Amino acid sequence: MKTHLPKSTRSFAVKFTLLLLVSGLTSGICLSQERNIYQIKIYTIENEEQEQRLDLFLKDAYIPALHRTGINNIGVFKPIEEEEMAGKLIYVLIPFEDIEQFESLQAELNHDKKFLNKGDDYINSAFDNPPYARIESIILRAFSSMPEYGVPTHTTAPSDQVYELRSYQAATEKLYEKKVEMFNEGGESKIFMDLDFQPVFFGEVLSGATMPNLMYMTSFKDKASQGEHWSAFGASPAWDKLKSDPQYNNTVSTIEKILLHPAEYSEL
Repeated sequence: MKTHLPKSTRSFAVKFTLLLLVSGLTSGICLSQERNIYQIKIYTIENEEQEQRLDLFLKDAYIPALHRTGINNIGVFKPIEEEEMAGKLIYVLIPFEDIEQFESLQAELNHDKKFLNKGDDYINSAFDNPPYARIESIILRAFSSMPEYGVPTHTTAPSDQVYELRSYQAATEKLYEKKVEMFNEGGESKIFMDLDFQPVFFGEVLSGATMPNLMYMTSFKDKASQGEHWSAFGASPAWDKLKSDPQYNNTVSTIEKILLHPAEYSEL
């Protein structure tokens, strides 16, 4: 059951400013409440001690507190061993129903005594002994072709599972919007679904460091399965036809990807 603070206690000015900010960041995006909002928090860590402290905070304090606000299926991911950033990053994916739920979260956490108690080591860390180096926050809105996040059904061990997070950057906002159209109206999202990539989300980046860009996450039971699925994608007649459509030429200037394992306590 949700425990949002009463609207009368929220700052209208803060909420209105957030809505203006998000709506102004990406043209052509409708802020109706029909599609999920996602936050990806990327923690940069410097050593195993920080990793352990962050794991304890997320597992014992943060995720249970999110549950108490009505937010479930929080994903926690770490780069696989072969990745250059292995041991240096922790990704946290939080699905929200709407912008209002995102905006009200911190105020709710600030009034959650269980969270404040369980998260004391993290919350009240000394300036010279922090539990992380930096946090990057990316805000996304779900594609119309997949308006709600998906929960993968893999039965392999988390250490075997592979989640692939991709970011497609465009040279201009117009080209970015065309690439989003390619996923939605063009059918690129459907190809992933038809080939059982078990996507977690496809999202328009509303606020982030490499805009204009979209991001999406697919999942696989293991590394071999990841390779097999991409081979099937490349050989797909539907993809061959779509990528040859001239209206989608030059819609991606840079592709960034990282392979991740879910943490043992991840809910996705």
